[in-house]
Amino acid sequence: MPIIALIVIGAAAGFLATRLMKLETDLITTVVIGIFGALVGGLVLRFMIALTGFAAGFVGAVLGAMLLIWLWRTYGPKR
Repeated sequence: MPIIALIVIGAAAGFLATRLMKLETDLITTVVIGIFGALVGGLVLRFMIALTGFAAGFVGAVLGAMLLIWLWRTYGPKR
């Protein structure tokens, strides 16, 4: 069950993060960004998640996805 929850939260977080960062991606990339963002955000905000639960996990996932997008734009391959 936690894997399915991670995919659902990751998909929502990836969608929100790509829209906030004005990045056009396909569905799979959006979900992957969100899942990795959820992992990064979950590790960084572990204490906050323990206190507030799902809402903090979602916020952490969005922030983590936005961090990954920023890192990709800054240090990724140049077009």
